[in-house]
Amino acid sequence: MKKLTLIFTVMLALTMSLTVKAQTAAPATAAATTTTADYFAGKWNVIVMGTPGGDAKMTFVFERKDGKLTGAVQDSTGKEMSKISQVDEKDKTITAAFKAQDYDVTVTLEPVDDDHVKGSLMGMFDAKGVRVKETK
Repeated sequence: MKKLTLIFTVMLALTMSLTVKAQTAAPATAAATTTTADYFAGKWNVIVMGTPGGDAKMTFVFERKDGKLTGAVQDSTGKEMSKISQVDEKDKTITAAFKAQDYDVTVTLEPVDDDHVKGSLMGMFDAKGVRVKETK
């Protein structure tokens, strides 16, 4: 009976040790300590690469109103193309929904460092962006 209990205990311990996953510390970057509330507000030049019409350059202007992130999408000349209809904020990423050529599209952005983002358009096309620094 003791042998059976020992075998059962060893098997249980082995099973538990295989299913436990160690947690690793996140890298200490400036973006890791920045919150979405402060980080994304402002103007961002974003390039979406590999679309059927070539690389698309857009400017996203985000602002916080009544605690929610809102904004607009501009073309490379600064003309507003579309209002951002919805922004979903999760941890360190945002997903912004807007209309482009009568299609509902989303862009997901996440911080790389203080002034750069990366992400994707519709989960299909890679995007990268840089914060526009306002000069006074």
